[in-house]
Parts: sequence; C-alpha cells; structure tokens
Amino acid sequence: MTEPTATGLIEIGASPDRVYDLVSDPGKLAGLAEEYSGHRWLGGASAAAVGARFRGNNRRGPRRWSTIATITDADPGKRFAFDVTFLGLPISRWQYDIEQSSANRCVVTESTWERRPGWLKLPTSTATGVWRRAEANRANIVATLARLKSAAELA
Repeated sequence: MTEPTATGLIEIGASPDRVYDLVSDPGKLAGLAEEYSGHRWLGGASAAAVGARFRGNNRRGPRRWSTIATITDADPGKRFAFDVTFLGLPISRWQYDIEQSSANRCVVTESTWERRPGWLKLPTSTATGVWRRAEANRANIVATLARLKSAAELA
C-alpha cells in the first residue's frame, strides 16, 4: 500500500480494546470525527465486521453529503479500516491502527488515503467545500484523535 495522504498519532491512557470499541462503532466514531456525522447500516449489517457496509453522513458547515463505507479490517484492539465510495467510485480509505505502549496505554495512528480519480476531484471538492483535501484531512485527524483521547480516557 502507498503512503497515506494524511496521518496522525496520539498516545492514549486507555486499553487498546477500549479505543477499538470507540473507533469501530460508526455511531461512536461520528461523535468524535470532524466531518463524519452519522451512519446507517446497509445490507442487514448491525456491527463492525469485514465486509459490512454503512452509509456515512458527512457535513462541513452548511454542506452535507453521504458516502458508502465497506469495512476491510476489523481486528479488535489492533486495527479498524474501511474503504469509502461515492456512486461506486473510490473516494478514500480510513484506517485506525492501535498498538499497546504500556499497561493500559496505547498509541493510535489514524491514516487516510486519497483514492478519487483526478476527474472526480473538482465535483467532490465543490460538493464538500474542501479544495485542499490532504491539508483538511490532516487537521481533521488532529481534532478526531484529540476527541478520541478524551473519550477513551474518561471511561
């Protein structure tokens, strides 16, 4: 796999299982993420599992859009990842890697890979209001990881 287009990491005073519980539940993740705001399971899915799909609702200011996410990795306490599409076209991949750093502490790396074909960047940038996607995702990751840390350490 190529290098991510945006990535960030943070150390969290919580177990890898606690952090995985937060990032692998699309409902909980929506409360932590910067643009992602909610979901609806598709195809009878009701929990995170490889192959499960959900419609992700996203927002940035007054702009709203939705995408389809397919879970590609669901390894409790270690990795959660999903591929994002729009109208069947690749948009991105999001991945959360969790590594235990010491007793009841872990390091979480959130990464994303840009997958939009070049011709799709203008219409999707217009729809979302984001013209510098990698830069915006770096800032979004910083905000999401800070919220994840707060939520995980509160438990």
